[in-house]
Amino acid sequence: PGISKNRLGGKPVKKQIAVIGLGHFGSSLAKALFNMGHDVLAIDKDEKNVQNIISDITHAVQADGTDETVLTELGLKNFDVAVVGMGDSIQDNVLATVLLKKLGVPYVIARAENDLHQTILDKIGADKVIFVEREMGSRVAQGLNLKNVIDSISVIPGYSVVKLEVFGQLVDKQLSELELGRGGKWDIAVLLIQREREVIFNPPLGDVVASGDMLVLAGNDDSIDKWVKQMKDAKDEKEAK
Repeated sequence: PGISKNRLGGKPVKKQIAVIGLGHFGSSLAKALFNMGHDVLAIDKDEKNVQNIISDITHAVQADGTDETVLTELGLKNFDVAVVGMGDSIQDNVLATVLLKKLGVPYVIARAENDLHQTILDKIGADKVIFVEREMGSRVAQGLNLKNVIDSISVIPGYSVVKLEVFGQLVDKQLSELELGRGGKWDIAVLLIQREREVIFNPPLGDVVASGDMLVLAGNDDSIDKWVKQMKDAKDEKEAK
């Protein structure tokens, strides 16, 4: 293991989660999970991938995620969830999944590239198998049934990343006024604001939401559901007066 970084502050940690493989999917997932308040360990053999994420999560390590000794030394058996995000090598993906189950990780999520790959992952004990492209396209308002939620993807059980179309009650309000962000009442992270052709990553809580914005939020499903409903109820109550 080569590179590590600790950015965990004093905020209570919900879960310890390991993400193995820091391609586009793995790195995006690791950042989202960290912004939800989880303690995230990211592992990749490529030093550049590790350096790209080292300042955005709890720990980032340059190491071989298919080496049982490495996974043991990193304490993976003590983690709550592990995600195998490798997509370029099915062999490495399967081996990492086998080792994580062998070490006793309670919940292992593995990325599959095709139906045969899924069958293999199911057979070796993966707790959840995901098809990244399929899930991103098909999870519309996952479990929320809210028309303003355009897209949603479940990242671990009970937690999602959602894309939300801004509605009246949110316009001209600071993110802090909406009680969003780490430390806010709802513990919902704002990953980015899409404003026409501009994308604002990790916006400060003083940013003001504008009409036409899209918000990408991450957090507990129930919290997101209740927050959106509360905002909509306040809008409906205002319009009724």
